[in-house]
Amino acid sequence: MKLSQLKIDPEFQSKIPPLQFEEEQQLEQNIIAEGRLLNPIITWNGYILDGHTRYRILKKHGFIRFEVEEIQLANKYEALAWICKNQLGRRNLSPERKKFLLGKEYESTKLAVGAPLGSKHGIRKCGQNDHIFTESRTCQRIASEHGVGEKTVRRAEKYSQGIDAAEEAVPGAQEEILTGRIKATDAQIAALPAIPKEERPAILDELRKEKGKRNENLLSRLKPERPPPKSAPPKPPEPPQNEEPAAPEPVTPSPPEEEIEPASNGPPSFLQKIQGHKRHLSEEDMARLKVSVNSRYRDRIAKSGSIMLCELQGAAEDFMFRWGIIFQNYPDVLTNETSREEVSALIDRMTTYLNTVKEM
Repeated sequence: MKLSQLKIDPEFQSKIPPLQFEEEQQLEQNIIAEGRLLNPIITWNGYILDGHTRYRILKKHGFIRFEVEEIQLANKYEALAWICKNQLGRRNLSPERKKFLLGKEYESTKLAVGAPLGSKHGIRKCGQNDHIFTESRTCQRIASEHGVGEKTVRRAEKYSQGIDAAEEAVPGAQEEILTGRIKATDAQIAALPAIPKEERPAILDELRKEKGKRNENLLSRLKPERPPPKSAPPKPPEPPQNEEPAAPEPVTPSPPEEEIEPASNGPPSFLQKIQGHKRHLSEEDMARLKVSVNSRYRDRIAKSGSIMLCELQGAAEDFMFRWGIIFQNYPDVLTNETSREEVSALIDRMTTYLNTVKEM
C-alpha cells in the first residue's frame, strides 16, 4: 500500500495518547538512523489504527522504507475496541487515560457486538434479555482480560462518556482532563453528560481553578442525587432480662474496589522495544507471564529466581510510576503540611521495611 493511500480517522486518532515533543523527536531520529520502520503501520479499510506518529514522520522523510499490515475487523466499533485494547497493553499510561481507554473499549465492544457484519454505524435490534446477557458477558470478558473487576469496567465507561461530553462542549477538554490540567473526581466527570451542553464550559472553567478558588455552588450540580432515606427497620425484640443478649456477629469489611492496573507489567525480557518504545505483550507472552505469576501461589510449579527478580523489578517500577503521577498531577500533596507529614511517614515505613530486607 502506498503512503498516499493511508487515511486518518479523527475518532480513531483521539483514542491514542500523543507523544511528548521530546519523545517524538527521539522516535524520528531513531527511524532516520534505521532508514526504515521496524514495525508495520496497522490499518483497517485503509484507516490507520496504530502508527499515526510514524505516518507523520514518513510524510516528512520520503526515503524511509515501511510496511503496512491490514487487519480484518467487522465494523468501525470493533476497530475502536482494537485501538483501545492495543493502547491499554502499554505501560506508560496515566491512571486517567487507562480509565478512559478501558471505558471506550467496553462501550465500543458492546456496539460492535450489536452491529451487523460489515456495518459502520447500524445496531442490530434484539430482545432486552439477550442484550443484557450479551452486555454482561462482554463486561466479564474485558474485566478478566485487564485484571480488574466488572464494577471498574462499568465505572470506566461512565468516566469515558463524561470526557466525551466535555470534549463535545469544549474541544480540547479531553486532553486537559487526561493530562491533569482539569482536575476533577471520577464522579464529577461521569456527571457531565447530564449537564446541558451550553452549561458545561462554565463548569469546566471552574474545574481548571485551584480547589480553594472554585465556585462550589456551581460544581454542586455534578454531585449525584442521593436516594431518599429508607425508613428505619423495626427494632429486634429485646431479650428477656434473665438472659444475656447474644453477641453480635462480626462484620467483615468489604474489600476496597480495585484500581485499574497496567495490563503489561510483565518481566522486561518479554517486552520488545519499538524504536525506543515498548510494545504490548503478545498472547504467548501473556501466557508465559501468567505461569510465572501463578508460580508464586502454586507450590507444584518450581519458582525461578530470574522470574521473581523480574517481578520485584516490575513492582518497583510500578511504585515509582504511580507516585510520580500523583506528585505531578497533585503537587499540593507535597506542599500541604499535613499531607507532607503523612507522605514522610509512609516513606519512613517503607525505608524501615527495605532496610530489614537488605539485612536479611
